[in-house]
Amino acid sequence: MTAERILNALGYPDGQLSILIVDDEQIARLNTTYLDHAGPTNVISFPMQEGPFSDITPNLLGDVVISADTAHQEAADAGMETLERFYQLLIHGILHLVGYDHVHSAEEAKIMDEKSDELLNLIGKED
Repeated sequence: MTAERILNALGYPDGQLSILIVDDEQIARLNTTYLDHAGPTNVISFPMQEGPFSDITPNLLGDVVISADTAHQEAADAGMETLERFYQLLIHGILHLVGYDHVHSAEEAKIMDEKSDELLNLIGKED
């Protein structure tokens, strides 16, 4: 339901995605295998709207993988509820699936941060 509200707010009411909740060991394997980074991370997005076969299923946005272990630890470190951190990571992952990026420029990072805050505020008001 939360992902559906996020997708609707982003203009993807027919968008489809999968959300996988894993532990640090599982996300570390994915991080190494697909991103060539060592160790666990909090969230990884696997967009399906890129590449030569992206037109096969136009509503399939991709996969969001979240480490429950890392989300819990980051929430504790920040003094927030784990569910709030989970929502932040879910939003972050979905934004990557629909084309937002924070890596290539400070301008893009600012836009992504603002959209993330907007969506988090939307979720908070509707819960």
